[in-house]
Amino acid sequence: MDEDRVALVTGAARGQGAAIVTRLLRDGFRVAACDRRIDELAKTVDALGTDKVVAITLEVTSEEQWATAVAEVVDRFSGVTALVNNAGVLHRASLTEETPGGFTDSWRVNCLGPFLGIRAVVPHLRGRAGAAIVNTCSTGAIRPFPGHAAYGSSKWALRGLTQVAAVELAPAGIRVNAVFPGPVQTPMLDDTTQSRLAARALTGRIGTPQEIADAVAFLLSGQATFITGSELTVDGGQSLQIG
Repeated sequence: MDEDRVALVTGAARGQGAAIVTRLLRDGFRVAACDRRIDELAKTVDALGTDKVVAITLEVTSEEQWATAVAEVVDRFSGVTALVNNAGVLHRASLTEETPGGFTDSWRVNCLGPFLGIRAVVPHLRGRAGAAIVNTCSTGAIRPFPGHAAYGSSKWALRGLTQVAAVELAPAGIRVNAVFPGPVQTPMLDDTTQSRLAARALTGRIGTPQEIADAVAFLLSGQATFITGSELTVDGGQSLQIG
């Protein structure tokens, strides 16, 4: 039943995350929209005008906040059947200019956060019909981009975490997959960067948040029940380009 499907989505205040929340609501999920930007998140959720979504404050690098958030979701919706680890940070610096702080901050959000999320929800996903996890990876985990040592390596780590989780959780009936977005029209990329990337793109444009949301929705759907450990690239061909 649709009412039994409950998704927790991180990085949900804007852009890609907000699009994922909207799409999953349309698919019949009840959704916990989570973000550390609580004021912006509240406006996003209020605009949806439905009691099938709840805004929850969550700093994904905090194990304690994960426990609190999941408990709140379970209390509100009587369970969790899906997790979308969408929260992430884009940090650019050359190897010689990168700092230990900048490097580890990227890893904490982009890899530790999803790890903590998986650990927090797995007890609730076991035995649930349609249990699934989707991690938002990146084309930066397919090919190297100069100046992205922290971001790229953290997304490579998330790619590996996705594979390990898929293997370990399959016996429990939990599917784990990843989407690999290319450049997308979100606040993560400024207007100049978006224009530059669109000019170079094979398709002549960059992606939309809705296109990523559609990919996530597919991986959580009944049409993907035999898919786990998959890497769905949604990049308009960016990863096919050289240089």
